[in-house]
Amino acid sequence: MAARCSDWVAVAERVARVDSTILITGESGVGKERLARFIHRRSPRAPGPFIPVNCGALPETLFESELFGHARGAFSGALQDRPGLFEAADKGTLLLDEVGELPLGMQVKLLRVLHDREVRRVGENRQRKVHVRLIAATNRSLAEDVADRRFRRDLYYRLKVVKLYVPPLRERPEELRGLAETFLERIALEMGRPVPRYTPAALDRILQYAWPGNVRELENAVERACVLATDNVIDVGDLPDEVRLARPLPSMPQRLRPLRDVERDYILAALEQNGGNKTQTAQQLRVAPATLFRKLKRYAADR
Repeated sequence: MAARCSDWVAVAERVARVDSTILITGESGVGKERLARFIHRRSPRAPGPFIPVNCGALPETLFESELFGHARGAFSGALQDRPGLFEAADKGTLLLDEVGELPLGMQVKLLRVLHDREVRRVGENRQRKVHVRLIAATNRSLAEDVADRRFRRDLYYRLKVVKLYVPPLRERPEELRGLAETFLERIALEMGRPVPRYTPAALDRILQYAWPGNVRELENAVERACVLATDNVIDVGDLPDEVRLARPLPSMPQRLRPLRDVERDYILAALEQNGGNKTQTAQQLRVAPATLFRKLKRYAADR
């Protein structure tokens, strides 16, 4: 099953109670690791460890050793036995962030671990049982990677028993104010200072900004503002330049029109402005004349 927008947190609450593998998707910075931690805290595994690993930050030569461990003497520099991250996460949760970066060879081995619930350290013949809840996260389209043969189809289906999509912050503006206040309280507490307040103008800029870097960008902006705040007040000047100087988001009508209708009205308005001159209209719209003629013919047929 897949969840998005308003119900993804509710679904996370439900799936936390069982051990099914979860695939969390969404843009960079939307809070995929936060959601994974939330699931871990709400699960029966909460007393156990939560181990996050960024697959994109691991050199390909170290993937197997990091995930499964190694025996002493398994390779140059292996001076002692070392458990891998699967063993470290035993009775807890292992988050494989940026799982789409796993090399194909490691994907085969990961699939085997998920099937057998056992790992074998590099340089050993012994299989070790592991009792781990696996959560995978990615900002890539694994379905496209499967189609392009960059990701194994069988592993993809094994990972997405439950698929959770975390929407970008621009798609959940109702959460902005609460997140900005929550970050401010936590950051001020960590700094050991009183919690500042936002001026109405500063809060308005925060609510109007598109936040392309999502939750991570918002958190960093709030931390900066908290550092620069004077007299326990955060004003517009304390915000990063990109937030302070950004143009407001365009207001959206309550009832969105189909894009096809918007395009038709725009083209017909341009044609009227050019006195019915189709060639000049095509030049202004930067489309091929044949494309414009075809669209106009379709509009006439739709009347």
